[in-house]
Amino acid sequence: MEKKVEGIYDGFKELGTGKMIVLGLQHVFAMFGATVLVPLLTGLSVSVTLFCAGIATIWFHFITKKKIPIFLGSSFAFLGAFASVANGDVALLPYATLGVACAGLIYVLLAILFGIFGPHKVMKLFPPVVTGPIIILIGLILAPTGISSASANWILAIIAIAIIIVVNIYGKGMLKILPILCGIFGAYIIGVIISLLSGNALFGLSWVDFSSLQGAKFISVPPFTTYSPLRFLFGAQTFDPAIGWPAIITFIVVAVAAMVEHIGDICAIGATCGKNFIADPGLTRTLLGDGIGTSIAGLLGGPANTTYSENTGVVALTRVYDPKVMLIAACLAIILSFINIFDAFINTIPWSIIGGVSVVLYGMISATGVRTIVENKVDFKNMRNILVAALILVSGLGFDAYPLDIGKFSFGGLAVAAIVGVVVNAILPGKDYEFKIDQ
Repeated sequence: MEKKVEGIYDGFKELGTGKMIVLGLQHVFAMFGATVLVPLLTGLSVSVTLFCAGIATIWFHFITKKKIPIFLGSSFAFLGAFASVANGDVALLPYATLGVACAGLIYVLLAILFGIFGPHKVMKLFPPVVTGPIIILIGLILAPTGISSASANWILAIIAIAIIIVVNIYGKGMLKILPILCGIFGAYIIGVIISLLSGNALFGLSWVDFSSLQGAKFISVPPFTTYSPLRFLFGAQTFDPAIGWPAIITFIVVAVAAMVEHIGDICAIGATCGKNFIADPGLTRTLLGDGIGTSIAGLLGGPANTTYSENTGVVALTRVYDPKVMLIAACLAIILSFINIFDAFINTIPWSIIGGVSVVLYGMISATGVRTIVENKVDFKNMRNILVAALILVSGLGFDAYPLDIGKFSFGGLAVAAIVGVVVNAILPGKDYEFKIDQ
């Protein structure tokens, strides 16, 4: 049942073109910190990522009948999969983006299943007792990477963490929804000052390196072919099935967990706008929007996309519910992707700052898994639920340290844990979960 919420539903008519462009720019800033952070953490191109986010958002806008004010930015849910497949080796990134493309197709498959069977039957396979621990695992598996990056310069890392905490707790208005961006650039400015004053040698630590700016062009086409899985198709890189198939499976199982986040985001934006987007345009269309957008991103060498809660927060703050504001933001993101000097500037940010930010974000990912369990009231007095969660957590951490080798194939902790969770939950008796959609 829909409930009309006081706000602006036709921005161009009520506000005018100028104000709508400014509001679109605000949405770009809202998604920017998180969207840019994913390629920084994975080694992908920032400019390709921004382009893919813009294209995916435009596609989502039209497939959902221009009804939902949602921005599709980089998904953090797949960071564990990137770490499992590539682990910092840029030569392996095309395998990871192949996994991204396949993960998007899983969304398409699930959209078809939702259309045929309805969400209740499909979601029985993926209850919170399975998806919650998997989300917790993503953060736990990534934790060592964050600490390793931060350890290069703990001073900058701690400054970034402190700024994030202060802005998140005490920030007001627009500032409050940009704690990650504030943390990165606040610590970066301090690092630049120290580098200029000390010659980048204070305490023998690494501060800010400006070498990436040398020879950078102002405008250029994003490097779509550098990490694209199409390299395998056109012979630019030889496909190794022993790496490729485990990568695909890893990303597919994460996609299933990320789908739950997608449904939650659609419910959240619906509640914000006073509309039932689950009913109209429906989960089939929203999953098609997210899934095909993600597959396109993977084929272009970008990370997976997801519906962004940051932008939902801006919608709630501004009360501008016109989906066209997201279309403007998407176009601005695409324009920004062609400004090469911007990409070069982003690469001057020290890894220690990214590590400090990651410590917070990875912890928040795990906390989101805990929240998934709590909000869905998973009953841990029920021994079958304890067994499912226990096997997922131990399998994830254990096989992350000692991957499961089957013939030429090697499967990391996240893939094994997801398979274990779905299978054990399916065969154990005493299921107590029923999927519900707020009407």
